[in-house]
Amino acid sequence: MRAAVVYEHGDRDVIRLVDDHPRPSPKEGWVVLRVGATSINFHDIFTRRGMPGIRIPLPIVIGSDVTGEIVEIGEGVDGWSLGERVLVDPLPCEATDWLFIGEKLDGGRAEYCAVHSEQLVPLPDSVSYEVAASLPIAYGTSHRMLFARGGLKAGETVLILGASGGVGTSCVLLAKMAGAKVIACGSSDEKLQRLGEIGADHLVNYQRDDMRKAVYDIVGRPRISKTGGVDLAVNYTGGKTWKETLRCVGYNGRMVTCGATAGFDEEVDCRYVWTFEHTIIGSDGWSRQDIVDLLALVESGKLKPVIHGVLPLDEIREADRLLEDRKAFGKVIVTP
Repeated sequence: MRAAVVYEHGDRDVIRLVDDHPRPSPKEGWVVLRVGATSINFHDIFTRRGMPGIRIPLPIVIGSDVTGEIVEIGEGVDGWSLGERVLVDPLPCEATDWLFIGEKLDGGRAEYCAVHSEQLVPLPDSVSYEVAASLPIAYGTSHRMLFARGGLKAGETVLILGASGGVGTSCVLLAKMAGAKVIACGSSDEKLQRLGEIGADHLVNYQRDDMRKAVYDIVGRPRISKTGGVDLAVNYTGGKTWKETLRCVGYNGRMVTCGATAGFDEEVDCRYVWTFEHTIIGSDGWSRQDIVDLLALVESGKLKPVIHGVLPLDEIREADRLLEDRKAFGKVIVTP
């Protein structure tokens, strides 16, 4: 079958498009999908480059957000039929020996993909493969981060760093749906204009302006009188941004993080953490309920995921480039 295969770690040129990669067969409890679409995530980039402390079995077909049609069913699979449209919840589970699809198991950058039946989520006919593939990692992570972990409520103000990517745009959409006021940070006026178009209330160009000063101009400086600052800050970028982000958080406010795409070695001025009684919250992944809730929002028309573009598998290197060079606004989708 046709697949984009990584045989060694490195830059985008290590991705090889082949026509003879073995087509998977369904083991007991597993099914084979004809892939409809898969989306690109920074997790894919890190897998291809190599992640410290994580051994990747090579060669590997990357791609964790996968949708498709069931074309083969293994023994012991109940409740699923040939031809059903499904979304894969890539969260590792006991049935997969806690192995992550697209990292330890072949993923969706191919014509066919094998997944365990416990990871299948029914896909409504009204939701396209491309839209559904945008949901699990980015939107699922954002949904959990904002609500289950961050406790975002209507009327609160949320600051979102790196707001133009897949996680960032999903945070903007979900926060606005919850009735929050959104301050979105981006690296260009073009991206900020688009963030305004999808609902962000205030826009900060962190390449041109001092982020903290810009936020103070919007909500005021945090003070011990319990005024000023944001209620919730979303920082998944890292890269030495924690210190300034926390300075934007008001009294009894929270900062939530799910990653460090720009670097993980952070600095924190603890004086402000205790003075303003800040809470720093970690958020890891998503739950199945997050995926179900998001699909329901899409099916109802309340949520329209932001998709930068849909590319054929032949352009997989370009798809990766859009994320690595931070040229994408929203999700990048690949179809076989």
